[in-house]
Amino acid sequence: QVQLVESGGGLVQAGGSLRLSCAASGRTFSSYAMGWFRQAPGKEREFVAAISTSISASTSISKVYYAESVKGRFTISRDNAKNLVYLQMNSLKPEDTAVYYCAADYCPLYGCYRTTRSEYDYWGQGTQVTVSS
Repeated sequence: QVQLVESGGGLVQAGGSLRLSCAASGRTFSSYAMGWFRQAPGKEREFVAAISTSISASTSISKVYYAESVKGRFTISRDNAKNLVYLQMNSLKPEDTAVYYCAADYCPLYGCYRTTRSEYDYWGQGTQVTVSS
């Protein structure tokens, strides 16, 4: 089992940047597919970005996946040594305003990733991101 704690949210002007962090407990973090979702008021929780487990035993490289709405602006990354996942958000827009959630799914396979909400078993409590116009 893993526990997730997000941080880094806040208020930023349009065009600005924020970096969200997600700290995970447990010893097998590298075996978890990780993702970020967001939920705006009155809307469904939606996929933002995902990062896979390492693509092979000889590398720490992971594959990344993004929603079309954030592609080119957001970057997901992970540090398996520190049990951390990051979401770097640049060129923020008012429509990016939402509560952002970190999610994890245990998947001890190379290059394993998840992009749908139902595939994730573990969730953080969320962190608010507000982008003013």
